[in-house]
Amino acid sequence: MTVGDAAGIGPEIVVKLHAQGLPAPCVVYGDAGALRRACAQLEVSLNMIELAPEDPLSGNFQQPGYIFVRAITPALPVDLPMGMVDPRAGQAAVQALHVAIDDALAGRVRAIVTAPLNKESMHAAGIDFPGHTEILAERSKTPHVAMMLVNDQLRVMLVTIHIALAEVSPTLTTALELRTIELAAAACRGMGIPSPRVAVAGLNPHAGEQGKFGREDLEIIAPAVALARAKGIDATGPWPGDTVFMRARQGEFDICVAQYHDQGLIPIKYLGIDEGVNVTVGLPFVRTSVDHGTAFDIAGRGVADPDSLRAAFELALKLTKGLPSV
Repeated sequence: MTVGDAAGIGPEIVVKLHAQGLPAPCVVYGDAGALRRACAQLEVSLNMIELAPEDPLSGNFQQPGYIFVRAITPALPVDLPMGMVDPRAGQAAVQALHVAIDDALAGRVRAIVTAPLNKESMHAAGIDFPGHTEILAERSKTPHVAMMLVNDQLRVMLVTIHIALAEVSPTLTTALELRTIELAAAACRGMGIPSPRVAVAGLNPHAGEQGKFGREDLEIIAPAVALARAKGIDATGPWPGDTVFMRARQGEFDICVAQYHDQGLIPIKYLGIDEGVNVTVGLPFVRTSVDHGTAFDIAGRGVADPDSLRAAFELALKLTKGLPSV
């Protein structure tokens, strides 16, 4: 579990989750001082065990009342301001994520569960990545990944992620659509759905209205759906984006493939941001995350809700079911 940006709510929700108890062993990656300050602020008594880089991850890391930490070095200053963009916090968050990724690639951990990064803090530190997904893909040398958002009522996978809306149409290709549909089907199977029904949202209003409102749905998306069906995937679409998520919520589909960031994230977050989980599909290890940001406006106040982090942890356990033991 990574702490994320130490100036945000990450340390607080990590501490709250450990205080409540976790259903599986966990090692936390991040600044130990930030976690200690969160414990003090919340008046939570947890024993902090700092692990050296050379320490093997083969002990009992599921002990009530303990947090086991792979701490970053150098440590962040004790007077790091809460709720503010700070390049030191951005650098530390990415450093901790790198160590977690390296441990996952080496088979020392089964999954990574991430608390939120702050993009402005990362950029202030000279780290030019849009977010977690791109860092995970680059560090693990994974050429094709996709973002999936999950809650109790809906699953959504994105064809494009952190790009400007004007860049979405030029980015779309039939190959990219097909690859995303395949990843969506594989993700559902990994969640215990043997024959997933994949609905693909159209890009344009009314899924293009047979070319009247744009050609992408006819010339790019529909051929990808046909290719997926030829491969045995129960894919349909393109469906109008204004109704397909409602139909999935009502049980007609198991997952929706959305064409761009807000098309997919708005319905998920409207249903409840505290229950949503972000999953990066295609990596050589499991990665889940909260579906909210660093919440600088409430950082350090003790009021952050850890429910999304718990949901991310529990989904990571579900997705690792059947993987070989570490």
